[in-house]
Amino acid sequence: MALRLEYRDIAPGAVKALAGLNTYSARCSISQRLRRLIETRVSQINDCNYCIATHWQQCLDLGETAERMENLATWRDSSLFTPAERAALAWTGSVTLIAERRAPDPEYADLQVHFSEIEIVDLTFVTLSMNAWNRLAIAFRREVGDIGAAE
Repeated sequence: MALRLEYRDIAPGAVKALAGLNTYSARCSISQRLRRLIETRVSQINDCNYCIATHWQQCLDLGETAERMENLATWRDSSLFTPAERAALAWTGSVTLIAERRAPDPEYADLQVHFSEIEIVDLTFVTLSMNAWNRLAIAFRREVGDIGAAE
């Protein structure tokens, strides 16, 4: 599939505004390793190949193991993720699939065991930001290997 249009050139102000969340996320209360893990998982849920490839590599660059990355899609069945990561991944899935999952109370309660209020808010912002980037990439058919700065 060919890129439908270059949204970055057509609406640079909107892209810059959304990129402001990335700037915030780069300095937020959660680790960059967890941030990139969450971004990859959101992209897997949304089936955004462009973003999966981008954030998968970022995870590896931050020291994530290939084994953990290969098990990310099936994290519930894997013992490779810590209880805190599992809580974050569950929350990420609920927020990404909000219309279906409605962010259930048990997942929120588990999140509270492992994360402070600011960390919960930051995890949620990382998730919603990645969902927005996924929707742009999918809607306009951005493909792995397209030239341009990764979201």
